[in-house]
Amino acid sequence: MSTKKTARRQTDLAGATISEFDGVRYLHLGTEWVQGAMRIRSPKKLELEYIQRMMAWMLWRDAGSLAPDAGQAVQLGLGAGAITRFTHQVLRWPTTVVEINPTVLAANRLWFHLPPEDERLTLVEADAAQWVSRDAPPGSVDVLCVDLYDHDAAAPVLDDEAFYAACRAMLADGGLMTVNLFGRDASFERSAARIAAAFGTDQLWQLAPTQEGNTIVVAGRGVVVPDRDTLNRRADAIEQQFSLPARKWLRMVRPYRAWESAGPPV
Repeated sequence: MSTKKTARRQTDLAGATISEFDGVRYLHLGTEWVQGAMRIRSPKKLELEYIQRMMAWMLWRDAGSLAPDAGQAVQLGLGAGAITRFTHQVLRWPTTVVEINPTVLAANRLWFHLPPEDERLTLVEADAAQWVSRDAPPGSVDVLCVDLYDHDAAAPVLDDEAFYAACRAMLADGGLMTVNLFGRDASFERSAARIAAAFGTDQLWQLAPTQEGNTIVVAGRGVVVPDRDTLNRRADAIEQQFSLPARKWLRMVRPYRAWESAGPPV
Protein backbone atom coordinates (compact mmCIF):
# COMPACT_ATOMS: atom_id res chain seq x y z
CA MET A 1 0.00 0.00 0.00
CA SER A 2 1.51 3.31 -1.04
CA THR A 3 1.32 6.47 1.05
CA LYS A 4 -1.64 8.63 0.02
CA LYS A 5 -0.84 12.20 -0.97
CA THR A 6 -3.00 15.31 -1.12
CA ALA A 7 -2.25 18.95 -1.83
CA ARG A 8 -0.06 20.75 0.70
CA ARG A 9 0.61 24.30 1.69
CA GLN A 10 3.46 26.02 -0.14
CA THR A 11 5.74 26.43 2.84
CA ASP A 12 9.34 25.59 3.53
CA LEU A 13 9.45 22.47 5.68
CA ALA A 14 12.47 21.92 7.89
CA GLY A 15 14.25 18.61 7.49
CA ALA A 16 13.97 16.03 10.25
CA THR A 17 17.07 15.34 12.36
CA ILE A 18 17.66 12.98 15.26
CA SER A 19 19.69 12.87 18.45
CA GLU A 20 20.19 10.23 21.14
CA PHE A 21 20.80 10.49 24.86
CA ASP A 22 20.65 7.93 27.66
CA GLY A 23 18.85 5.30 25.60
CA VAL A 24 16.27 7.69 24.12
CA ARG A 25 16.13 8.77 20.48
CA TYR A 26 14.72 12.25 19.77
CA LEU A 27 13.22 13.78 16.65
CA HIS A 28 13.98 17.43 15.79
CA LEU A 29 13.25 19.70 12.85
CA GLY A 30 16.67 21.27 12.57
CA THR A 31 16.50 22.98 15.98
CA GLU A 32 16.93 21.97 19.61
CA TRP A 33 13.15 21.68 20.08
CA VAL A 34 12.04 18.09 20.62
CA GLN A 35 9.28 16.97 18.26
CA GLY A 36 9.05 13.46 19.70
CA ALA A 37 11.00 10.70 21.41
CA MET A 38 11.31 6.93 21.62
CA ARG A 39 13.10 4.74 24.16
CA ILE A 40 15.19 2.58 21.87
CA ARG A 41 14.75 -0.67 23.80
CA SER A 42 11.03 -0.06 24.47
CA PRO A 43 9.63 1.52 21.29
CA LYS A 44 5.98 0.97 22.25
CA LYS A 45 6.40 2.83 25.55
CA LEU A 46 5.13 6.42 25.61
CA GLU A 47 8.35 8.13 26.67
CA LEU A 48 7.38 11.81 26.95
CA GLU A 49 5.02 12.88 29.71
CA TYR A 50 2.92 15.11 27.48
CA ILE A 51 2.44 12.24 25.01
CA GLN A 52 1.25 10.06 27.88
CA ARG A 53 -1.26 12.77 28.79
CA MET A 54 -2.49 12.85 25.19
CA MET A 55 -3.97 9.44 26.07
CA ALA A 56 -6.15 10.91 28.82
CA TRP A 57 -9.13 10.48 26.49
CA MET A 58 -9.12 6.85 27.67
CA LEU A 59 -10.71 7.97 30.96
CA TRP A 60 -13.88 8.95 29.06
CA ARG A 61 -14.33 5.49 27.53
CA ASP A 62 -15.31 2.27 29.28
CA ALA A 63 -13.03 -0.78 29.25
CA GLY A 64 -14.91 -2.50 26.44
CA SER A 65 -14.42 0.46 24.14
CA LEU A 66 -10.64 0.14 24.51
CA ALA A 67 -10.60 -3.38 23.08
CA PRO A 68 -8.88 -4.17 19.74
CA ASP A 69 -10.82 -2.78 16.76
CA ALA A 70 -13.24 -1.00 19.13
CA GLY A 71 -12.48 2.44 17.71
CA GLN A 72 -10.99 4.46 14.87
CA ALA A 73 -7.98 6.68 15.69
CA VAL A 74 -6.61 9.64 13.74
CA GLN A 75 -3.43 11.60 14.44
CA LEU A 76 -2.65 14.99 12.96
CA GLY A 77 1.13 15.33 13.16
CA LEU A 78 3.26 12.21 13.34
CA GLY A 79 6.09 13.44 15.57
CA ALA A 80 8.27 10.47 16.48
CA GLY A 81 5.36 8.06 15.95
CA ALA A 82 4.68 7.34 19.64
CA ILE A 83 0.90 7.75 19.45
CA THR A 84 0.80 5.81 16.19
CA ARG A 85 2.73 2.89 17.66
CA PHE A 86 0.39 2.92 20.67
CA THR A 87 -2.95 3.04 18.85
CA HIS A 88 -1.86 0.65 16.09
CA GLN A 89 0.25 -1.87 18.01
CA VAL A 90 -0.96 -1.64 21.64
CA LEU A 91 -4.64 -0.74 21.32
CA ARG A 92 -4.72 -2.43 17.90
CA TRP A 93 -7.12 0.12 16.48
CA PRO A 94 -7.41 1.15 12.83
CA THR A 95 -5.25 4.28 12.68
CA THR A 96 -4.82 7.10 10.17
CA VAL A 97 -1.89 9.52 10.40
CA VAL A 98 -1.69 12.85 8.57
CA GLU A 99 1.80 14.37 8.25
CA ILE A 100 2.85 17.13 5.86
CA ASN A 101 6.63 16.72 6.13
CA PRO A 102 8.06 13.87 4.03
CA THR A 103 11.33 13.91 5.99
CA VAL A 104 9.40 13.20 9.20
CA LEU A 105 7.78 10.20 7.53
CA ALA A 106 11.16 9.01 6.26
CA ALA A 107 12.82 9.45 9.67
CA ASN A 108 10.02 7.49 11.32
CA ARG A 109 10.46 4.61 8.91
CA LEU A 110 14.23 4.55 9.39
CA TRP A 111 14.66 5.38 13.07
CA PHE A 112 11.37 5.25 14.98
CA HIS A 113 9.85 1.84 14.22
CA LEU A 114 6.96 3.24 12.20
CA PRO A 115 4.86 0.17 11.31
CA PRO A 116 4.36 -0.57 7.64
CA GLU A 117 0.96 0.29 6.26
CA ASP A 118 -1.59 -2.49 6.50
CA GLU A 119 -5.34 -2.91 6.86
CA ARG A 120 -5.16 -1.04 10.19
CA LEU A 121 -2.68 1.73 9.34
CA THR A 122 -2.97 4.48 6.73
CA LEU A 123 -0.34 7.20 6.27
CA VAL A 124 -1.43 10.38 4.52
CA GLU A 125 1.19 12.91 3.39
CA ALA A 126 -0.89 16.08 3.45
CA ASP A 127 -1.62 19.46 4.95
CA ALA A 128 -3.76 18.66 8.01
CA ALA A 129 -5.99 21.71 7.49
CA GLN A 130 -6.87 20.68 3.94
CA TRP A 131 -7.28 17.02 4.85
CA VAL A 132 -9.59 17.76 7.80
CA SER A 133 -11.77 20.14 5.79
CA ARG A 134 -11.94 18.13 2.55
CA ASP A 135 -10.93 14.49 2.96
CA ALA A 136 -11.59 13.44 6.56
CA PRO A 137 -14.41 10.91 6.99
CA PRO A 138 -17.22 12.78 8.78
CA GLY A 139 -18.66 11.41 11.99
CA SER A 140 -16.55 8.26 12.04
CA VAL A 141 -13.49 8.97 14.20
CA ASP A 142 -13.51 7.91 17.85
CA VAL A 143 -10.22 9.48 18.92
CA LEU A 144 -8.37 12.39 17.31
CA CYS A 145 -4.93 13.44 18.59
CA VAL A 146 -3.69 16.85 17.41
CA ASP A 147 -0.02 17.81 17.83
CA LEU A 148 0.96 20.25 15.10
CA TYR A 149 4.15 22.29 15.49
CA ASP A 150 6.84 23.45 13.09
CA HIS A 151 10.59 23.76 13.67
CA ASP A 152 10.17 26.94 15.76
CA ALA A 153 7.63 25.33 18.16
CA ALA A 154 6.35 28.86 18.81
CA ALA A 155 2.63 28.09 18.55
CA PRO A 156 0.31 25.46 17.05
CA VAL A 157 0.47 25.57 13.26
CA LEU A 158 -3.32 25.22 13.11
CA ASP A 159 -5.25 26.99 15.85
CA ASP A 160 -8.47 28.63 14.72
CA GLU A 161 -12.13 27.97 15.35
CA ALA A 162 -12.80 26.75 11.79
CA PHE A 163 -10.08 24.10 12.13
CA TYR A 164 -11.43 22.90 15.47
CA ALA A 165 -14.98 22.83 14.08
CA ALA A 166 -13.75 20.63 11.22
CA CYS A 167 -12.07 18.37 13.79
CA ARG A 168 -15.34 18.06 15.69
CA ALA A 169 -17.17 17.15 12.48
CA MET A 170 -14.82 14.17 12.09
CA LEU A 171 -15.78 12.71 15.45
CA ALA A 172 -18.44 10.09 16.00
CA ASP A 173 -20.97 10.66 18.77
CA GLY A 174 -19.03 10.25 22.01
CA GLY A 175 -15.75 10.83 20.17
CA LEU A 176 -12.83 12.67 21.76
CA MET A 177 -10.02 14.97 20.66
CA THR A 178 -6.81 15.71 22.55
CA VAL A 179 -4.70 18.74 21.66
CA ASN A 180 -1.18 19.62 22.75
CA LEU A 181 -0.92 23.36 23.45
CA PHE A 182 2.64 24.56 23.79
CA GLY A 183 4.70 27.46 22.52
CA ARG A 184 6.63 30.55 23.40
CA ASP A 185 4.10 32.82 21.67
CA ALA A 186 0.91 30.84 22.20
CA SER A 187 -1.88 32.05 24.44
CA PHE A 188 -3.46 29.08 26.16
CA GLU A 189 -6.63 30.99 27.01
CA ARG A 190 -7.12 32.08 23.40
CA SER A 191 -6.62 28.57 22.05
CA ALA A 192 -8.90 27.04 24.68
CA ALA A 193 -11.62 29.57 23.89
CA ARG A 194 -11.45 28.63 20.20
CA ILE A 195 -11.78 24.94 21.02
CA ALA A 196 -14.66 25.69 23.40
CA ALA A 197 -16.42 27.70 20.69
CA ALA A 198 -16.25 24.70 18.35
CA PHE A 199 -17.04 21.95 20.89
CA GLY A 200 -19.05 23.70 23.63
CA THR A 201 -17.89 24.74 27.07
CA ASP A 202 -19.39 21.63 28.66
CA GLN A 203 -17.31 19.37 26.38
CA LEU A 204 -13.85 20.69 27.28
CA TRP A 205 -11.37 19.58 29.93
CA GLN A 206 -7.76 20.42 30.71
CA LEU A 207 -4.88 18.67 32.40
CA ALA A 208 -2.34 20.65 34.39
CA PRO A 209 0.72 21.75 32.38
CA THR A 210 3.78 19.52 32.32
CA GLN A 211 7.06 20.80 33.69
CA GLU A 212 8.09 21.57 30.11
CA GLY A 213 4.97 23.67 29.50
CA ASN A 214 2.78 21.30 27.49
CA THR A 215 -0.91 21.63 28.33
CA ILE A 216 -3.25 18.90 27.09
CA VAL A 217 -6.85 19.78 26.33
CA VAL A 218 -9.51 17.10 25.88
CA ALA A 219 -12.62 17.95 23.86
CA GLY A 220 -15.63 15.71 23.28
CA ARG A 221 -18.61 15.39 20.97
CA GLY A 222 -21.62 14.49 23.07
CA VAL A 223 -19.51 12.91 25.80
CA VAL A 224 -21.26 12.03 29.05
CA VAL A 225 -18.86 12.17 32.00
CA PRO A 226 -19.42 9.28 34.43
CA ASP A 227 -19.41 9.61 38.20
CA ARG A 228 -16.16 9.78 40.15
CA ASP A 229 -16.25 6.13 41.27
CA THR A 230 -16.55 4.99 37.65
CA LEU A 231 -13.67 7.26 36.62
CA ASN A 232 -11.54 5.85 39.46
CA ARG A 233 -12.23 2.30 38.31
CA ARG A 234 -11.34 3.23 34.73
CA ALA A 235 -8.10 4.86 35.87
CA ASP A 236 -7.17 1.72 37.81
CA ALA A 237 -7.89 -0.46 34.77
CA ILE A 238 -5.82 1.78 32.46
CA GLU A 239 -2.87 1.65 34.85
CA GLN A 240 -3.06 -2.13 35.12
CA GLN A 241 -3.54 -2.83 31.41
CA PHE A 242 -1.47 -0.11 29.77
CA SER A 243 0.98 1.04 32.49
CA LEU A 244 -0.06 4.66 32.07
CA PRO A 245 -0.44 7.11 35.02
CA ALA A 246 -4.21 7.46 34.71
CA ARG A 247 -4.78 8.10 38.43
CA LYS A 248 -2.49 11.12 38.14
CA TRP A 249 -4.46 12.36 35.11
CA LEU A 250 -7.67 12.09 37.08
CA ARG A 251 -6.27 14.19 39.92
CA MET A 252 -5.18 17.01 37.59
CA VAL A 253 -8.09 17.24 35.14
CA ARG A 254 -10.54 20.12 35.38
CA PRO A 255 -13.58 21.10 33.28
CA TYR A 256 -13.38 24.24 31.16
CA ARG A 257 -15.99 26.13 33.17
CA ALA A 258 -13.93 25.67 36.34
CA TRP A 259 -10.83 27.31 34.91
CA GLU A 260 -12.67 29.73 32.63
CA SER A 261 -13.46 31.81 35.72
CA ALA A 262 -10.70 30.84 38.14
CA GLY A 263 -7.92 30.37 35.59
CA PRO A 264 -6.13 27.16 34.60
CA PRO A 265 -4.23 25.23 37.29
CA VAL A 266 -0.50 25.84 37.53
